[in-house]
Amino acid sequence: MSTGVDLRAWLRDRGAEHIEHPGGTLYAHLCRVRQRLAELGQQPDVQSAGLAHAVYGTDGFDLALLDWTDRGRLRELIGTDAEALVYLYGACDRKRSWPRLATTGEVHDRFTGRTRTVGPEQLTPLVDLSIVNELDVIAQLPALLDRHRAYFSELFSAWAPVASAAVRSEVERVLGG
Repeated sequence: MSTGVDLRAWLRDRGAEHIEHPGGTLYAHLCRVRQRLAELGQQPDVQSAGLAHAVYGTDGFDLALLDWTDRGRLRELIGTDAEALVYLYGACDRKRSWPRLATTGEVHDRFTGRTRTVGPEQLTPLVDLSIVNELDVIAQLPALLDRHRAYFSELFSAWAPVASAAVRSEVERVLGG
């Protein structure tokens, strides 16, 4: 497994610094998500996944830096557990998965069309990463929260039972009571 420095260089080599994203570039967003996860006390694997979370594209950002069928390359860079979280995040069909994710643990895979149930060892990191990602986008586009506060409040409330305490506190700080 390579270091975070190697992953940052790899992301830049893949063009992440030149891809527009709220708040500047995709690279800047990935770095902010990793940093916020670190500040919230997440494990190194979750931080690495945060830095790479959009590598396969996502349901909300359909531009991939690496095809999801070439997962081995990312595993070499960040390790098996972090890559598995990146895959889960990128593959997640949000419309089908997010509303009941905390109660079912089911992730509908937009790449394969299959559904799988994830255990708590993956569910909490997936929810934490998803929340931190959305909070970063909200920080860059405050009008998004103005327009969709009820949606985010309901979603993050539904996820609260499986989110880490630090991430729940961060939601409270950003969204209020």
